[in-house]
Amino acid sequence: MPRSAQATRERILKSAYVQFRRQGFTRIGVDEIAAAAKITKRTLYYHFRSKDDLLAAVLEAQHEMALQAFRTFGDGLAGSPEEIVGALFSQLSAWMAKPYWNGSGFTRLAMELADMPGHPARKIAKRHKAILESNLADILARAGVDAPRERAREVWLLSEGAISLVLINGDRSYAVAAGEAARRLIATARPRTSPRLRH
Repeated sequence: MPRSAQATRERILKSAYVQFRRQGFTRIGVDEIAAAAKITKRTLYYHFRSKDDLLAAVLEAQHEMALQAFRTFGDGLAGSPEEIVGALFSQLSAWMAKPYWNGSGFTRLAMELADMPGHPARKIAKRHKAILESNLADILARAGVDAPRERAREVWLLSEGAISLVLINGDRSYAVAAGEAARRLIATARPRTSPRLRH
């Protein structure tokens, strides 16, 4: 793809991401996305066959960025399993404190498309969440936590629940409560080997 065409595609993806995050999938039209990207609707359809394909491409791009950020975060973790989980929820609280925070885009879009189980965006969101949960399990395994897959699923449930309740209530204390519950959960897990994360 020529550099100019690639730049146009990236501009469309960035503009679409902002519009989908602000207004949702069903409330935003391709005319508005094209206008935000400063292109014609014809140009948009040159790069993407439909609004559904555009949303799928947006989520694929966001998935790669979020996955890289999570891996970078995980690589920097050290300490006991409880400290690791505490750092995870501290990061979650910091994310929630950002101006105009409106939850997880993957979760919101999957819920908005709940009656369309075959939609490509639903499949990407499912894969995204599963990969992040698996990465958390790897981190817990390196920290010596027994049954790391099971513990990761439980911690992930607390994390996703906190995101939903903070979004609904506007009260970040739910994230604090979820973090405390996660630390208690991990503290009761019998260590497999060493209680410290090794690099």
